[in-house]
Amino acid sequence: MSDKGASPNNPLPLKGVLVLEFCQYLSGPSAGLRLADLGARVIKIENPGKGDLCRILPIKNRWVGENSLLFHTINRNKESYTVNLKSPEELAEILELIRQADVVMHNFRPGVMEKLGLGYEKLKGLNPGLVYAEISGYGSRGPWVKKPGQDLLLQAMTGLMYASGDRHDPPVPFGLAIGDILCGAQIVQGILAALVSRNRSGKGAKIELSLFESLLDFQFELLTTYFAGGQRPLRSKVQNAHPLLGAPYGIYATRDGHMAIAMVPLKTLEEALGCKALGRFTQEMVFTHRDKIKKVLADHLASDNTAFWLAGMREKGLWAMDVKNWKALKQEAGYKHMKLEQKVRLPDGQPVLTNRCPIRIDGKRLVSDRPAPALGTDSEKIRKEFNLFKATT
Repeated sequence: MSDKGASPNNPLPLKGVLVLEFCQYLSGPSAGLRLADLGARVIKIENPGKGDLCRILPIKNRWVGENSLLFHTINRNKESYTVNLKSPEELAEILELIRQADVVMHNFRPGVMEKLGLGYEKLKGLNPGLVYAEISGYGSRGPWVKKPGQDLLLQAMTGLMYASGDRHDPPVPFGLAIGDILCGAQIVQGILAALVSRNRSGKGAKIELSLFESLLDFQFELLTTYFAGGQRPLRSKVQNAHPLLGAPYGIYATRDGHMAIAMVPLKTLEEALGCKALGRFTQEMVFTHRDKIKKVLADHLASDNTAFWLAGMREKGLWAMDVKNWKALKQEAGYKHMKLEQKVRLPDGQPVLTNRCPIRIDGKRLVSDRPAPALGTDSEKIRKEFNLFKATT
């Protein structure tokens, strides 16, 4: 199977779509990355001199050349066009470029694009078919509009931290920027829907999304339960993995590691593990006696190795898995078969190993070794190609 997702006779689905990305850090650029993976031409619009602030974001001293490793991972396969948006002459160039674009996306603070003369109402007059997508922390209006839209702070605001950890643990944040990633993925959905609609009507649209809304949507199971009963679902006292699920659902320590146990019948689990103490509980008690069941199971599983327990459970067809770290995962045949990694080769020849796009189209993986752009490296080429010089004459 070819690892190329496109060919002259089978172009990627967004080939010919021009996206202008006025974004920095993670949410917007991760959306631009996915659009580029699907074939769109994505041009980052950056300030001369510093560009996307993620270029210099310190991530445990991980740098590749002059830019952070994070910048390289979420900005590969794009172009960089530098412009001083406060300069009338250079702003005129951008407006001319927008006339020819399909999508404009930004994650500036609310009101910034309007002050620059790049708000939706103005741009749709220049380009009625334009899809205009904006990401904010809490929306562009309302009493929270000036709150800082940073991922950890949004996790704190939305109650998400009470889904992980055990009942008496303090709030537990995700170990990654889950709000940024979710919001980036959802803005792509909105953009694609607007492009489909435009093909029918010829009219563009304004797509709005906030990190706050994305993180609340992420919790729809828990929130729906809360709305119905007025009480927040309680985490298990021990081995919590999902506040809405009963025993034995959770992560358990074994003699040599950890294992995950999903939804399984207690009686069958008792037989598979030889855990007679579980016989005191019936299936109807998995919620009412959730913590006691989990404590019995935790004590039992600590007495032998993960492989031993998994063998018994799999013989009974029960859902369980050993907890792997990334080093162990990379050795697994299933991981290798999926070919989830790709190399991005920087201009100096240095390779960066990263993830490929997870989507397959007609059985083909979407990969590209094109690196993240150096700041402003494509500016002159873009000016000539789109005849932007005429905008300032």
